[in-house]
Amino acid sequence: MKAIVFDAFGGTEVLHEAEIGIPQPGPGQVRVRVRAVGVNPVDGKIRSGAMGAIFPTTLPAVPGGEIAGVVDAVGEDVDQPKVGDEVLGWSDTGSYAQYALAPAAVLAPKPAGLDWANAAALPVASDGAERVLDLLDVSAGETQLIHGASGTLGTIAVQLAVARGARVIGTAGPANQEYVTSLGATALVYGDNLVQRVRELAPEGVDAVFDAAGKGALEDSITLRGSTTRIVTTADFRAGDLGIVFAEGPQRRSAARLAELAEEAADGTLVTTLSATYPLTEAAKAQQASDAGHNRGKIVLTVD
Repeated sequence: MKAIVFDAFGGTEVLHEAEIGIPQPGPGQVRVRVRAVGVNPVDGKIRSGAMGAIFPTTLPAVPGGEIAGVVDAVGEDVDQPKVGDEVLGWSDTGSYAQYALAPAAVLAPKPAGLDWANAAALPVASDGAERVLDLLDVSAGETQLIHGASGTLGTIAVQLAVARGARVIGTAGPANQEYVTSLGATALVYGDNLVQRVRELAPEGVDAVFDAAGKGALEDSITLRGSTTRIVTTADFRAGDLGIVFAEGPQRRSAARLAELAEEAADGTLVTTLSATYPLTEAAKAQQASDAGHNRGKIVLTVD
């Protein structure tokens, strides 16, 4: 099968197309004929070697862990899903490939009204956003500040926080202010005088801060909170030095919750925005765009 592989850690130039063996599902696994792949910032960090302590990687490696596709083989003890079922979820093997293995327990059915690219945009972002909101214990009536509100994770986090009844202030670049507003947040341009501008919007203060941007906003976040409590980042590696929680724990990978959110995405209740789509052969370009940041929504690879 065709796959994207890297044989050394480094920039996107280490990614190349290769012909490798088709994986065979073991007990509890299914094999998915991949139709779309979510490209996540962590993919580039693993490729560069920056996440070696958290995600040990044996080379050569196939990047990625987020898929949407059709089940084409099942291992022992698998009753559901069945061969021919359309699914989305997480893979055990790298997902930048024509086929990937996945635990049957972490795959959700793809609704007919949800296309492949938007299906692939959902698992990692929804899981990560909900995990951080739970860490922050966000509840109705609170004010939540989200940095990077227009990005892959921020897009979903804003909507899930609003659904919990929170008031959300979302920071993003000038070009994404209307987009953040459309998600249900009060939009704010990141940058100079952020503390003052947030306080003008929320003179009563902010109850929790989710940094999905990693653009140096942690110090301002501490000032706004008056402490380091109820601040979580998924993007700023300085967190430990500042006494901030870095959300690096294992994914929950709940198929039941993913199925609920997929239905919401299919009927338009939950917005899954695509920043760009690339064919699998252009995975290096996709990761370049992801590494650069400032993307509105999700970057996806499509697989023929």
